[in-house]
Amino acid sequence: MSSLVKEDMEKKLFKPKGHTLYEFIETKSQLKERFYLCTSVAKRKEVHISLVKHYRVCLDEKYEIAEIWLLKDLEYIDGKDADTDNSHFDMKFEEICNMEAYSCASKYAFARSVIKLNTLYTKRDIKVINFDSSYIEDGVIWSSNNGDCLVLMRICFYASNLLCLSLCPLP
Repeated sequence: MSSLVKEDMEKKLFKPKGHTLYEFIETKSQLKERFYLCTSVAKRKEVHISLVKHYRVCLDEKYEIAEIWLLKDLEYIDGKDADTDNSHFDMKFEEICNMEAYSCASKYAFARSVIKLNTLYTKRDIKVINFDSSYIEDGVIWSSNNGDCLVLMRICFYASNLLCLSLCPLP
């Protein structure tokens, strides 16, 4: 489903502006409309972070950019608490933008995309605060474009190790 949304959003909103949609996550909102937080790359290699509003008109899906920021203006991304399953995070541009991802896994997917795009295009020192570095660092065996699935696989791996250790008899 999400790949269909990504394809539709890219075709209707990003391609006409000359952008390539890199990553998107759904955010929680008090309003009835759905919002997505997107990272995209313009033809001039300028990286944008956009908050996109998604709504329906009759049977047609519509997308509209509600807010847009440049990655080069991002000072930090704060995951709030690395030790809990928390989907809230802040991004600091000129002012702090409070966000709530649909899930903790999608928050980490977004952070990974910001880090990767920063490494490829802007090469700035963006602070990544209150994120578990083992889930977002590039050199880790678990990181990939399928990060959400691999994060879950890593948690299962740790759980199975704990189960094995708990079943071992003490000397």
